[in-house]
Amino acid sequence: MSKHTTGFTRRCFLAGAGTVAVVSLSGCLGTSEEMDAVSIESGQNCDQCGMVIDQHPGPTGQTYYQNNSPEGHDPPARFCSTTCTYRHRFAKEQSGWTPAETFLTDYSTVDYETRTDGGKTIISRHPGREAFASTESLTVVANSEVEGAMGTAIVPFSDSGDAASFADEYGGQTLPADEISRELVGGM
Repeated sequence: MSKHTTGFTRRCFLAGAGTVAVVSLSGCLGTSEEMDAVSIESGQNCDQCGMVIDQHPGPTGQTYYQNNSPEGHDPPARFCSTTCTYRHRFAKEQSGWTPAETFLTDYSTVDYETRTDGGKTIISRHPGREAFASTESLTVVANSEVEGAMGTAIVPFSDSGDAASFADEYGGQTLPADEISRELVGGM
């Protein structure tokens, strides 16, 4: 089992400052409500696949849309995995929905663990609102050997050095979170 710890560091300050900037800019985007990450509560379902989010490991996500809301609850739409987050965004964009802000678990700011379960390497889940960061500030590791709720996880980091270290240890490629493509998500 691998355990990674972080304290209050420059990257925590930068992540917080980035969140403040995003919230400050929300008025400029033509939206009247604040777009802050929220905690994923026990028993909440994924808006893409319907799975109960807190019953599965790995990174989670949430998306606010301009002028649209998820069915059955207040925004943001919430997801059991980064894969479901992107699949939902791509499907809704085809339906004319415009994403205003997407947040993913930021593994640079949490004490995460990896473990082996049934021959698979699994990464821990962190559903608290403080664990999320905007995709605009994240580098992800895609196609690693690490799994989450929907199989191979797209693992986000606000520190690109953390992402590179994770890829060195677990394989995969690093890229900006806002460059995830339909093809990459479809192949997972």
